[in-house]
Amino acid sequence: MKNAYRYLFLLFCSALTIFAFGQSTAPSLGKDYQLRAGRDHLVFASAQSGDSLALEINSTKHTLPLIRGEAKLPVELSQRGALLLIQHAGKGYRLYHLSARNDGTPRLRRIPMWLSVVPPLIAILLALIFKEVIVSLFVGVWVGAFIAGGMRIESLYYTLLSLFDVVERYVIQALADSGHLAIIVFSSLIGGMVAIISRNGGMAGVVLAFSRYARSPRSAQFITWLLGVAIFFDDYANTLIVGNTMRSVTDKFRVSREKLAYIVDSTAAPVAAVAFITTWIGAELGYIDDGLLQITEKTGTDLGLTPYGVFISSLKYSFYPVMTLAFILMLVYTKRDFGGMYAAEKRARETGELFTKRSAAAEEDMENLDPIDGAPLKWYNAVIPVALVILITLYGLIDTGLASTYGELLDAGLAPASQSWGAVWGSISALPDVGDSFLMKVGKLIGNSDSYVALLWASLSGVIAAILLTVGGRIMGLADAISTMITGFKAMLPAILILTMAWSLAATTEELHTATFLTSALQDSINPFVMPVIIFILAAVISFSTGSSWSTMAILYPIAIPTTWAICVAQGVETEAAMELLFNVISTTLAASVLGDHCSPISDTTILSSLASDCNHIDHVRTQLPYALTVGAVALVAGGLSTFLGGGWGICLLLLVIGLAVLFGIVRTFGKLVD
Repeated sequence: MKNAYRYLFLLFCSALTIFAFGQSTAPSLGKDYQLRAGRDHLVFASAQSGDSLALEINSTKHTLPLIRGEAKLPVELSQRGALLLIQHAGKGYRLYHLSARNDGTPRLRRIPMWLSVVPPLIAILLALIFKEVIVSLFVGVWVGAFIAGGMRIESLYYTLLSLFDVVERYVIQALADSGHLAIIVFSSLIGGMVAIISRNGGMAGVVLAFSRYARSPRSAQFITWLLGVAIFFDDYANTLIVGNTMRSVTDKFRVSREKLAYIVDSTAAPVAAVAFITTWIGAELGYIDDGLLQITEKTGTDLGLTPYGVFISSLKYSFYPVMTLAFILMLVYTKRDFGGMYAAEKRARETGELFTKRSAAAEEDMENLDPIDGAPLKWYNAVIPVALVILITLYGLIDTGLASTYGELLDAGLAPASQSWGAVWGSISALPDVGDSFLMKVGKLIGNSDSYVALLWASLSGVIAAILLTVGGRIMGLADAISTMITGFKAMLPAILILTMAWSLAATTEELHTATFLTSALQDSINPFVMPVIIFILAAVISFSTGSSWSTMAILYPIAIPTTWAICVAQGVETEAAMELLFNVISTTLAASVLGDHCSPISDTTILSSLASDCNHIDHVRTQLPYALTVGAVALVAGGLSTFLGGGWGICLLLLVIGLAVLFGIVRTFGKLVD
């Protein structure tokens, strides 16, 4: 199989090279217009009638005068060049690279948009072949930079420049993002905290305490699942806290790191996606609100719906998140696994090898986090810092949410009596689409919060608490505690490098408009009742390719919501059925984004799950993939059938029960007993 991957990769690279050499830089022909470049302008030659040509270039609309069948757009040429995404009359997209040659003459090359999926595919394929993620991601970013640079394979200079752009542009761009930096700092601080509470004997004390309840591999996995569901408010916090806390417990009962990573990964995003009060809710409601506004603008129809009301109504179609959570319980209860996970679990139980053997160099780099000699095995030395991380995260969400809500109230002319929590909370109901409902008010509050700030406060508090408990308990001196914290930072470095390269790759897919290509390829579907199926597949593919469920939602919601409604209206679908289709598409976009995230080796949450569980990243992806695809297939069928059968809570609950029965049957049929 590995040789097949290699041959496929070599064949693909050869085809891409031939394509790059063979592409002509002559004027680009199309059905609607012909494009050529001058030294200071673009010329659009069109046979259409009328005196103007409507175009959208890089999201900016232009109406150009059409004189004797030609329209000109002034441009500035540069030797590095720039990408131009052009859409004519709301139809298909074309991507061009415009640059200046050394003699000043223009160079215009059309870049087929299917090439936009090549960088993530190459990264994923190389990772599967060589099982080395950082180099694979680096090559993927390089390929993306090469395509975005105009595919100048005829020039050694620009080929090398695309290599240097990997660091100069994309890595620096990824690190310049404040949200990305917050994740890096948060992860590092959590790593430092975990190192301290491991060396001071706290984690060993937790294992002893949990041993009263976790008396077998099954109960250890169940407790891990339970903690994953309990920490529902943020997927990043969930992943790092549960993985790091439960790793020692599951290790004691010989649960493989692959299984731990799967449980951690598959509880974090699903529960955060469907819970009423999470750090996801603000983004979700914002995307839904934008989609509803587009329906009003394009059709003149005011549906009279609030974003939060739509979110609640769409939850009945959230088959994938609910089925994923239940599927984990099935595996735990039956003590069965299949595919690569069965091999991993069997290895762990029979040999005690909790993860695949590392190379000698990797083993040498592993830090010793066993308790120091004489350390008291007190559970509270670990539980207090971890509990503080959870509590400060909640406090930070509330504090930043209230501060942001206060500003929103001022902008709306609804200034509270003061900036106190009580005054702001009492005034929230005056905002549009909120009302007096407690859930609506909390949803608004959390939606306005800054989760990155909350996580930074929480992780810093956890580290400080761990140091104070360690030094105050005379377990280690201050210098040793700080040295241990730095050791924890070092342990996080490989995952941070992977995250950085994954973000860099995401930047290339954004620059090449990967999501635009995938969306435009399927958005013209006709039958409204297959829209949930199409959106499910499309969202999963985009999320898999970009490694981000959030960006997938941001891209698809503004397209899927108005498109679904417009198709329903055009085909005379009854209003009630159209509403259910709309709810289904909204829920499906979210659910399938999480599915693609679970399957993607370049997803940040997947990387963090590997990190928190101390599991080889490719092993985690390889063993999780069959489970995610199995649940995804059943969820896809259930979601597609739900609107065909009329939708509603009754139909959805029935299909959910049937889907769970099918999954249980799959586990019983194909799963092999581990114990």
